[in-house]
Order: sequence, then C-alpha cells, then structure tokens
Amino acid sequence: MVSTAAPGDVDTVADDLYAVTPGEFTSARNARAAAATGPLAAQIKALRKPTVAAWAVNLLVRDGQLGQAVELSQALREAQDDLDAAELARLGTQRRALVAGLARRAAELAGDAGTTLSPAARDDVEKTVNAAVVDAAAAAAVLTGRLVRTLEANGFGGASPPDDLVAGSVPGLAPAAPARSRDDLAERRRRKAAEAAAREAQRAAADADRELARAQERRAKRRERADRLHERVEDLRGELARMTADAQAADEEVARIDEEHDRLVERSRKAAKEAERAAAAVPDAD
Repeated sequence: MVSTAAPGDVDTVADDLYAVTPGEFTSARNARAAAATGPLAAQIKALRKPTVAAWAVNLLVRDGQLGQAVELSQALREAQDDLDAAELARLGTQRRALVAGLARRAAELAGDAGTTLSPAARDDVEKTVNAAVVDAAAAAAVLTGRLVRTLEANGFGGASPPDDLVAGSVPGLAPAAPARSRDDLAERRRRKAAEAAAREAQRAAADADRELARAQERRAKRRERADRLHERVEDLRGELARMTADAQAADEEVARIDEEHDRLVERSRKAAKEAERAAAAVPDAD
C-alpha cells in the first residue's frame, strides 16, 4: 500500500501513486490528498488515474528496462543527423526487436501485479516505448514513470509534452538541438568515415595476424618434416656406405675363391694326366 504521510511536493507523491494498480489508484490518491494540506492537497487531488497501458509503461520504467531504449534513441538521432542510411537500417531493425521485447516485458510485469493487458493495451505500450526511442522529449516524459496516458511516435518537436500526459513535472528535458550546419554534417561524416576506415584497418590487421600465425604454424610443421627426412637420408647414406663396403669385400672374397678354384682345377687336370701316363707305363701281363 502507498504511505499516507504527506511529502513535500506533488512529484514525490505521484512517484508512489503511479506505481499502484489503476484499480487502487483513486483510493490511494484520495488518502494522500487527505493527509496533505494547502495547495499540495489540491494538486494531489487533481492527479488523474492512469490508463492500464500507461501504468504498464510506468512499471517498465521502474523495472529499469528502458535505459537501453534511450541509448538506442541517441544513436538513432545521430544516424539521422548524419544521413547514414546503412546505420539507420541496422538501428531500425534493432529498435523494432527491442520495442517488441519491452512490450512483452511490460505485459509480464502487469501480469505479476495481477492485471492482464488486452491486445489493444499491449499495442499502446509498444507505441509508447517506440515513441520514447525516436523522440527525446517523449523519452523524458516516459522515463518519469508517471505517465497518465500513452502516446505515439509523432514527437513533440522538442517542445514540452502536453499537460495531460505526465503527472507532475518532466525533469531533464533539454531544448531541441539546433539543426546541424552543412559543414558540421560534413565533418561528422568525415569523422565517421575515418572511424570506419580505422575499424576496417584494425580488422584487416587482425586478419593478417591470424593468417601469418597459420602460415608460421604450417612453415614450422613443414620444416620439422624436412629435418626428419634429411636425418633419414643421412641414415640411409651411412647404411649405403656400409653395404657398399660389404659388397666390395664380398667381391674381393669371390675373386680369391675364383683364383683358388682355377688353381685347383688346373691341379686336378694335371693330376689326371699324370695318372693316365702312369697307367700307360704299366707293362702288360704275359
């Protein structure tokens, strides 16, 4: 329940009141007005009950889910200033996904608080979140967490939001930035082009480093294989020299054996002749 102690300003009271469910709002507001005095009591009594969709957006703000949307809105405005079509297309896709996700989260928060959002209310939540993304003044209004009704992305042209949109004040609403001059835009484009070129150069350098590392790894492996093959060649050369020497020694041994064989053959032939002559010299028996 909302505290009945009267704070010092209507914004503080509204911060509490616009967190309660729409069904509890009127009784909570009246209790706070009764506890206040003077002009503050009248200001509290004048606070309007939020629509269910606006209350769901307020829950989303209190849940801390809109910070990313606001950051995206700043990037979108810069891309629009730069007339960067590619960046606008990328951010547009990102914006649609983010807005749809935030609308689902708002429905979940409302459900946790006991209220089911109708399809129409969910559509209003999505339009309001989208408005906060594309318009700085809308973002300032939404981020109060004190929306009375939802809004669409038609923007306020840098002006303050209408009185019936937010309960209390809208802090931090900066005046609309003046249109950039052609020279400013040209300088921003040159800077963005230089930044893009630097990023591309860094990517190219990283790719070159990776390719060099792969080439060095391949080179080391091939060098290691070549070293092993050279070692094997040296081993085979040593083995060939040993086998050549063994073959030469075998040839010399065969030559000695051939000489011995020839000598024995000659000796055998001579012995056979001597035997024949001796046999011929034996006289015949009478």
